[in-house]
Amino acid sequence: MNKTLRISFSLKNTYRVNTILYSLKQIPLVKRILPDMLYRSEELKLFANVVSVLWEIVSVFLGKVLYLLIMVCGAGILYGNLPGSNVFLHILLFLTIIGSFANTTLFNPSKDKYYAIILMRMNARDYTLVNYTYAMLKVVVGFLPLTILFGLLQGVPLLLCLLLPFSIAGSKFTVAALSLGDYEKNGNVFNENKLKKYAWLLMALLLGAAYGLPAAGLLLPEMVSAAVYVAFVITGAFSIRKIYSFQYYPEMNKELLAQMTTQMDTAVQVTKAQTEKRISTDSSITSNRKGFEYLNELFIRRHKKILWRSANRIAGVCAVLVCGVLLAMSLWPEIRRHINEAVMNFLPYFAFIMYCINRGTGFTQALFMNCDHSLLTYSFYKQPRSILRLFQIRLREIMKINAVPAAVIGTGLALILYASGGTEHPVNYLILIVSILGMSMFFSVHYLTVYYLLQPYNAGTELKSGMYKVIMCVTYFCCYFLMQLRMSTEIFGMMTILFCVIYCAAACILVYKFAPRTFRLRM
Repeated sequence: MNKTLRISFSLKNTYRVNTILYSLKQIPLVKRILPDMLYRSEELKLFANVVSVLWEIVSVFLGKVLYLLIMVCGAGILYGNLPGSNVFLHILLFLTIIGSFANTTLFNPSKDKYYAIILMRMNARDYTLVNYTYAMLKVVVGFLPLTILFGLLQGVPLLLCLLLPFSIAGSKFTVAALSLGDYEKNGNVFNENKLKKYAWLLMALLLGAAYGLPAAGLLLPEMVSAAVYVAFVITGAFSIRKIYSFQYYPEMNKELLAQMTTQMDTAVQVTKAQTEKRISTDSSITSNRKGFEYLNELFIRRHKKILWRSANRIAGVCAVLVCGVLLAMSLWPEIRRHINEAVMNFLPYFAFIMYCINRGTGFTQALFMNCDHSLLTYSFYKQPRSILRLFQIRLREIMKINAVPAAVIGTGLALILYASGGTEHPVNYLILIVSILGMSMFFSVHYLTVYYLLQPYNAGTELKSGMYKVIMCVTYFCCYFLMQLRMSTEIFGMMTILFCVIYCAAACILVYKFAPRTFRLRM
């Protein structure tokens, strides 16, 4: 067992070290000072190994800190009129049930598992049990200090805080044992990366119970939550025997990883086939325009389903939500004052909302997969004037796409503000609409600019740029922390509009200057 753990950790560490070294070579400024024979440098390998070990230690706690801080305590702030301990236990309970089948570790067909069991032919049972045990220990060790810290801050009894990590692990043990039993009886291999429709439906219901019930003033009593947590510990303890006595790990892992083998061998073909189904093959689609305008119009018309369908659906959902708020205010006039205050002071929240609904990633991926992937082989396509011209054309198109839901949200907020009592400064109606459109414009410019400056996709449209991932993470956290701001609509709206105008001008300059060197095919 110790030998298996040592080999599996060495394998995972090697994979992670190579990933770190590759990512360093993708950082524009750093790659110039790194040696060409990067993977032969002992100093850099030592550095990458230190980073890998530190990351392994940090990963025990980091994800769980963010999970409790954002998903549990952060969301719990929205229900300030309810008891903090009840809210904490209620939300965590339903999220724990989701994690028991959506994050199992045992049924995750990961790359390191594929390399170890399929390519290196390690003992499947030993490898699976050793790594599963290690993963469950990380769950308990990682959650233990955090549930004590966050739980006590919310007023949860210490004994229950100590129980929570074992309960979370117990829920995972329980679902794992049930899934192994299903495999023995029916031959069904559970794959957490390919959940079936009933699992997605169950997840939606559990999320609704976690966050929707408190919004309606309904919470599980603390004793009920505690009883369920204790039950998870008991069922998990009984499930351990099943997990460690299961005899069909080799067969089960071969079936589980066979799907991954197919995906790894045919990833590009599968992605192309799925995309081509959504591309119009109507030969009558044409354009009277010239040059890059002609190319762009054909692309937009033939990819209408990919580019416009989701934006229209989001706009429809937003319109329904706006109508729902207006109807609620007409039925319960007493809530108008609270909604009016929220609209006037919570505009920073919509930076995160606009981040979530923008179509930048899908747009750039479609551009690369079905256009730039081929045209980047021609030198004329990488000329500064050509790049800037096509960038401006594409920016116009993605702004149109993102502007549809943004216009619905902005107009809806203005209507809600008017219906909830209005404002002393009528210009606030205009600021609401323009600032939401400005946020939409920013994300349109941001995603397209980063795409041109880093071009993160390989031939299979997989993200291979470490710098791209860093920028997207920074963007996410900036938008998230904007939610903590309490600023008037007038001030935040004007700042948003001004920032977006400056960012657009800077983006065009950066693309014109650097994109001829950075906008290229990535191996």
